[in-house]
Amino acid sequence: MKIARQLLALAGLALLALAPAHGQDKELVVGSSATYRPFAFENPNKEIVGYDIDMIKAIAQKAGLKIRIVNTPWTGIFAALNNGDVDLIISGVTINDKRKQSYDFSAPYFEARQLIAVPTTSTAKGLKDLAGKKIGVVTASTGDDTASREFGKTNPDIRRFENTPTVIAELANGGVDAAIGDNGVIAFRVQEHKGLKTVDDPSFPKEYFGIVVKQGNKALLDRINAGLAAVKADGTYAQIHRKWFQADAPALPAQ
Repeated sequence: MKIARQLLALAGLALLALAPAHGQDKELVVGSSATYRPFAFENPNKEIVGYDIDMIKAIAQKAGLKIRIVNTPWTGIFAALNNGDVDLIISGVTINDKRKQSYDFSAPYFEARQLIAVPTTSTAKGLKDLAGKKIGVVTASTGDDTASREFGKTNPDIRRFENTPTVIAELANGGVDAAIGDNGVIAFRVQEHKGLKTVDDPSFPKEYFGIVVKQGNKALLDRINAGLAAVKADGTYAQIHRKWFQADAPALPAQ
């Protein structure tokens, strides 16, 4: 395993060495939705911090990239990339085949699963137990896709919101009966409400978050992947994961 990590790091450094010098001079704008604690959120000083932010800063440092992080609402984050307002996205974006038709993804930088939040009085044990219940999701998220596949995209019981804090607030106030979202952020938000708990459906598959660039931007993607490989190899990824999740980092696939 150690040899494999060293080889990844050497491959990454080789890619960085081949990159054109002028590519290091352009400041890249990074879009991230800062309502996604603990991945990206504003601290009391209005600075954007979180797991995603630490990761992209570490990756950029290894890759020799200059970056500026901009708080970009989730509902408009892909449009911002399409319009050239941002150069890349790091915002808990799940890599899936549908998105890969329109965008290019880096190698995975986080392992995730969907997680259900319900009131502590709920007897729900999994997704199927939510039939006939009002379910809160973030618009166009993986949670939205999960609920839509199970209950129908136009099902009026699926209630869509702009961000996870709003979904959890709606659940806490009784506006919906359950919420579905990424495990890291759902578990974090549920801790803030004594009347809520999480339900882990074993049928939910593993998922991975990736950094998003415009389709065909191979030069930028190669540099990001080289930086990410170096971050994984030298232990920085493991350190950042433990900082935000107080747990050992799982091994991530190369692609």
